[in-house]
Amino acid sequence: MLLQYIAYGLSPISVYCKFFSQNQLKGVYFMQRTAGKPHKMVSYAKYGYLFILPFFLVYTFFMIYPLINTFILSLKGNSGNPDAFVGLQNYQYLLFGDAAGGEFSAGAAIQQDFLNTLGNTAILWIGNFVIQLLLSLLLAVWFSDVRVKIKGAGVFKVLMYLPNIITAASVAGMFLMIFGNSKYGAINSILLNWGWVNEAFPFINNVWASRVLVMFIQSWMWYGNTMLLLMSGIYGIDASIYEAASIDGSSGLHTFFKITMPILKPIFIYVVITSLIGGLQMFDIPYLLHEGTVVRQSLKTTAVFIYQNFHAAQPNYGYSAAASVILFIITAALGIFVYKFNTDSTAPAKAKKSK
Repeated sequence: MLLQYIAYGLSPISVYCKFFSQNQLKGVYFMQRTAGKPHKMVSYAKYGYLFILPFFLVYTFFMIYPLINTFILSLKGNSGNPDAFVGLQNYQYLLFGDAAGGEFSAGAAIQQDFLNTLGNTAILWIGNFVIQLLLSLLLAVWFSDVRVKIKGAGVFKVLMYLPNIITAASVAGMFLMIFGNSKYGAINSILLNWGWVNEAFPFINNVWASRVLVMFIQSWMWYGNTMLLLMSGIYGIDASIYEAASIDGSSGLHTFFKITMPILKPIFIYVVITSLIGGLQMFDIPYLLHEGTVVRQSLKTTAVFIYQNFHAAQPNYGYSAAASVILFIITAALGIFVYKFNTDSTAPAKAKKSK
């Protein structure tokens, strides 16, 4: 039967969906008649494993193996002797410094650098995420409201999503031209010509000005994607629920908090977790937004720290790998916390009680 479907010209995925959806992929057995022999039970469920085998092979090769290899590398030395086994020393130096070496030791310096990058990452992600989420939620509700008739809504959605497909290098270059430190930067040129300032303001070199700029760029690049995700969740809500709420006299604000947000919770959790993962791995804009050849310390994220130590003139593979593992643990822990915090723990009990 499976070969017959393939002979009809269907793709392997179509065959898989059609064949196994009919038989529920539960090890269904079929009768196979053979000449002169009694009926024999034959299982076709094994073909399901063949279809999903490529995914597991690719996932193991590109995800599981690098993760295991990174952990092994984190237990080895750095530039002086990269092949030496040092155990948990790299983790100790990154998190607690070198107590024996003193305040000015290499271990203390690497600890201060690493902890500063963790702080920068947290500041940049929180500032970016708050702006991005509020703006995306506002626009998603506005565009999906049937009472609001917006001409050319499709065009606006495309324009809002457009920054997401522009390369980070192009975006960084554009904002460097607009907010350049010198008098030739677009904003500084306008401010100087209008007499609002006496000298050019160092947008890129100023600690908080550069941070706010990165927050804005990240929000501008990703709010369109978040808006579409939230809109897809809102469009999935049954319109009759809103009609019933309107008949009962529910205000728009009350409907949003009592109907839209609770039903939107699964999508909201997904947005928070994916944004958290992306924020902790923030690299391109902080790394590119500087004048000269040195990355600003105020913009140096953990991902930049990992990259710089790995590609240094004398590479610190152990520190880079240990920082990667620590970042992975933080990301996993925060993701699990967000999921558990936003999941109704009483749901199984309620379902059992309803039965």
